[in-house]
Parts: sequence; structure tokens; C-alpha cells
Amino acid sequence: MSLFSPSPEVQVALAEDAPLVALESTIITHGMPYPQNLEVARQVEADVRAAGAVPATMAVIDGTLHVGLTDTQLEGLAQARDVAKLSRADMAACIARGGTGATTVAATMIATRLAGISVFATGGIGGVHKGADQSFDISADLLELAQTPVTVVAAGAKAILDIPKTLEVLETQGVPVIAFGQDDMPAFWSRSSGLPAPLRMDSAADVAAAHVQRAAMGIPGGQLVANPIPLQNEIAADELAPIIAQATEDATTHGISGKGVTPYLLQRIFELTEGRSLAANIALVRNNARLAAQIATELSN
Repeated sequence: MSLFSPSPEVQVALAEDAPLVALESTIITHGMPYPQNLEVARQVEADVRAAGAVPATMAVIDGTLHVGLTDTQLEGLAQARDVAKLSRADMAACIARGGTGATTVAATMIATRLAGISVFATGGIGGVHKGADQSFDISADLLELAQTPVTVVAAGAKAILDIPKTLEVLETQGVPVIAFGQDDMPAFWSRSSGLPAPLRMDSAADVAAAHVQRAAMGIPGGQLVANPIPLQNEIAADELAPIIAQATEDATTHGISGKGVTPYLLQRIFELTEGRSLAANIALVRNNARLAAQIATELSN
């Protein structure tokens, strides 16, 4: 039984050992409305191709894990309703029951490993939520990074999270956190979180070499490349702090919990920033896709 179905483009790339970049699909189904979600998905795939790699957008459609989507499938997913948001815990169940679901960071990493792809580009990873000492709300993304051998390119952890605690969990799990081109840890919409990054690298070749070295040494898990948002697109952390605090307070007031927290906060911040947060999100995802393609090309070489 085949565990996944590659798109024709991905199938050729796998056969030719061409550079591939995995992409998640929750940004399509849970990140923005149609048709903007479709336009952004197409643009991110085009960015990967322009940088010399092949995009592989992951999604479960009618019980089949697709590694790479045709344009028809991409458009269908962008318009689909009631799409599940899949992580490690429910991905297999969705496939077994013939369901349709979009992949989070953790689920995309699983699909990426199954397909033999090494690099994955996303917006920001999940992490330790504020108040986790009471809620125990910690994203499965962190444990996935600790056990699945994929290099994940993100703009750091989402700024709505407790970034210091997120970094502590990643350190405990032995996950390399590499700031790209700077010493500070990025914070999603902001170039700096005010925290020093555990590691720094300045080239895609160095990131690729570290990936290969970890595999050669038999060290489990992946590595996180924290790629700062382009300067012209960032929203400064001090400007965002009161907005995030307001959104978090609103979520508590409305009793939002579990998987509903992140999409609620992102939507509320979108409203409070009058759309600036979404424009920044799109810019950072595209920036990450381009860097991931460079890393994938180095690995292919």
C-alpha cells in the first residue's frame, strides 16, 4: 500500500533527485479567505520554482495523502469547507476514515519524511502558549522537530506564543535553532524577539551541511532555521505587544481553547492591525520559501 500520492511534478522530481521543498496547507484552508488563499498558495509555489526547486504542498484529500497538488487540487482545497486541521494525533485517523484535512507543521513534517524530502518552508512554528503553566498548551510542532529529520524554515515561533519557553523546550529536546543572517531570534512579524538565537548561520550551504552532518551522526530530529521577515515588511515587536495582549485577553474572555486558539488570535490581530499582520505573514512565507529552495538545492548538490 502506497502511503502517499505524488503530483506528476513531484513524481518527476523524486525520480530525478531534484531539489524539493515541502509546503503546508493550513495557511490555505485556515489562514485567509478565498480567492486570496489560492493566489498566495500559487505565489509561494512560484517562488520555490523561481529559486530552482520543486514545491510539494501537502494535504489529505478524500483519505489520500497528497505530496504536491495539481493546480486543480489546489483550487479545490482553497474553496473547500469544513476541512480538518491535521497534526500528528489525528492525521492517520483522517486518512483511515477517508477524510480531507490540511496539514499543520507537525503533519507536514511527517508527510515530508514519508516522501523522502528534506526541507520544509512554513510561516511560523507552533510552540508554548502563554499561560501554559496552567493550560499545558504546547504545540506538537516542538516534539515533531525533536524526532523527524526535516530542516524547517520559518520566521521563528508565532509571536502570539511564549517565545522564551518555546526556546527552552526546543533546547531540552535537542533541536538546533539557527537564526539566519543575524544573532537575534526572529519573532514572526518582527525581525527580533529581543532574545539571542542559540545558533547563527549565514548561508544556505552551511544549513545544508549541518543537516547532512546530523544524519551522518545518527542524531534524530530536524533543525529549525529562523529566517527573519524582510525589513520592509516587519511590524516592530513593541508595536505588536499591546495588540497581542488585547487579542489574548479577548480569547480568554470568549473561552477559546485548544486548536481554536491560534486561528482566533491571528484573526483578531489581523483586525487590530487593520490587515497589516496578514500582509506581513504573506511576505515572510514567501521569504521562507525562497530560502528553503536554496537549502534544498544545496542538499541536492
